[in-house]
Amino acid sequence: MMTDRETNPAASERSDFDRSEPGERLATRVVAELQRRLAEPLSGGLYVVATPIGNLGDITLRALAVLSRADVICCEDTRHSRTLLAHFAIDRPLRAYHEHNADAERPRILAKLAEGRVVALISDAGTPLVSDPGFRLVRDCIEAGHSVTSLPGASSVMNAVTLAGLPTDQFHFAGFLPSREGQRRTRLAELGAIPATLVLFEAPNRLAASMADIVGVLGGGRQVAVARELTKRFEEVRRGTAAELAAWAAEEPARGEIVILVAPPTSHEATDVEIEAALAALVPEMGLKEAVKAVAGRLSVPRSRAYDIGLKLKGRMP
Repeated sequence: MMTDRETNPAASERSDFDRSEPGERLATRVVAELQRRLAEPLSGGLYVVATPIGNLGDITLRALAVLSRADVICCEDTRHSRTLLAHFAIDRPLRAYHEHNADAERPRILAKLAEGRVVALISDAGTPLVSDPGFRLVRDCIEAGHSVTSLPGASSVMNAVTLAGLPTDQFHFAGFLPSREGQRRTRLAELGAIPATLVLFEAPNRLAASMADIVGVLGGGRQVAVARELTKRFEEVRRGTAAELAAWAAEEPARGEIVILVAPPTSHEATDVEIEAALAALVPEMGLKEAVKAVAGRLSVPRSRAYDIGLKLKGRMP
């Protein structure tokens, strides 16, 4: 039996054209849009440019147009950024700008801006100023009267929030947790009462310890998501209770960039058993007074009630 393609060559050609035409039209429009942006005048100033967090296809046309014409691109690691720019055939001067040289580099950048130059600021991945030293540069540029323009794009924070399946009406980004256990538990106690989804960064070698502390301080029943390698080939999002994900993290060594998301506290009235368990996890490191303050805030109970339970608990401690 002959197919339509065999009996009607014109139909075959039309079918091939119909399949390719949308892609061709898109490519034509993208090229035209990029050419239009490249032809636009680019005023001097600081341009804060978001770059991909893993998938190079996430860069924006606006970012490409600015980076390709910048007088200088300030970045955390010139080797890392050179790889990104080479992928898009962008050859512009690079200067390192990171926490170790920021104080020395800022005056040089401000001097270039005073000359009317175009300076782009990028981070190793994602949106600059999120857990990197760009804040002081932006502040000093504003104080000096220089133009500051932000080009939005990829962000591991927003990517993780949209994937976690946790409440998004309010979320609180708290950056990296402290590396030391006592400080980490204290920080979690401070964050635990915030009525919003918590967004935390963590190093893969500390994921298991942090998850164990989340269980100890915030309780094993909190809903949690752990996202890693976002937008990359091995992207993974694990979802479950804090206790479930703590057990998983303890058994399987994590790799790649990690984002932890913790659901807001529930509104049910805490029992004495829950209060005592929360205090028992904190008193050894924080002392009774600070532990009572943290637990009362997290569980929304009167401090006097938590203190009375804490006194009884401390009396039973060795």
